[in-house]
Amino acid sequence: MVNSHTLTQYPFTPRFFDINGNRIAYLDEGSGPAIVCVHGNPTWSYMYRQVVSDFSKEYRVIALDHIGCGFSDKPQKFDYTLENHIRHLEYLLDYLGIKECALMVHDWGGAIGMGWAVEHVSQVRGVVVLNTAAFRSSRIPFRIALCRVPILGSLLVRGINGFARAALFMAVSKPLEQPVAASFIAPYNSWKNRKAILEFVHDIPLEPEHRSYSKLQDIEFSLEKLASVPMLICWGGKDFCFTQHFYAQWLKCFPHAIAHYFPSAGHYILEDAYSEMQHLLYRFFARVHGKTTD
Repeated sequence: MVNSHTLTQYPFTPRFFDINGNRIAYLDEGSGPAIVCVHGNPTWSYMYRQVVSDFSKEYRVIALDHIGCGFSDKPQKFDYTLENHIRHLEYLLDYLGIKECALMVHDWGGAIGMGWAVEHVSQVRGVVVLNTAAFRSSRIPFRIALCRVPILGSLLVRGINGFARAALFMAVSKPLEQPVAASFIAPYNSWKNRKAILEFVHDIPLEPEHRSYSKLQDIEFSLEKLASVPMLICWGGKDFCFTQHFYAQWLKCFPHAIAHYFPSAGHYILEDAYSEMQHLLYRFFARVHGKTTD
């Protein structure tokens, strides 16, 4: 069991919300206008620890752990689908009484967060996009495709923790400090606890017959509903998965977005470039929440 008090730079106590017998963990720190942070695979709310620490001084910052991730329950018999992750985010925000918020999304959090956003446009004050996608693509790195191969994928992802461990050096351009690296993978310490990591890999919808393809397609076609919503895009240029192709697609979908490209940052952009991004985030959240006219 992960102990929050032993994790580097994670001075938070998780809260829990029950959905159909499964506990969803989340952080709810600070007060004021809401910022909702949605993580991807194979991370968890720990990725947003600096955002939570800094912005909870002025805002109410919420960061959930998807089912199977972080401090949330890790059921072995569960449909780990895009649709279900979106519904969980919806249930949590309804439970917390969130009427308006700014979203911050990364990796799978893009499809999940934008999946919620296109259904609740009036509640979205702004969106921060970090190395992610919310539209269809046939592009998949070979190293991730390997993790989808029957038997081999299970051995790589669940057996030797090859997906989460590899991300510790493949997803960053600056080496992580050992305690930080250990904290990233702390929830994924057994075959059982790596169930969701593998399921996220299998839920990548590459073909029309895939279980989540139609849902992702619906999200893609609905992105235009957010055309007038302020957007900040911060992109790590050394991302081996979400490459410049995805960055260009975001700019095509949202030409009004404020975009910043960080050529030296990797997929875990909040690890590689947070100090450079911090003032951009402050200005953006202040603007969308009416704290400044700049």
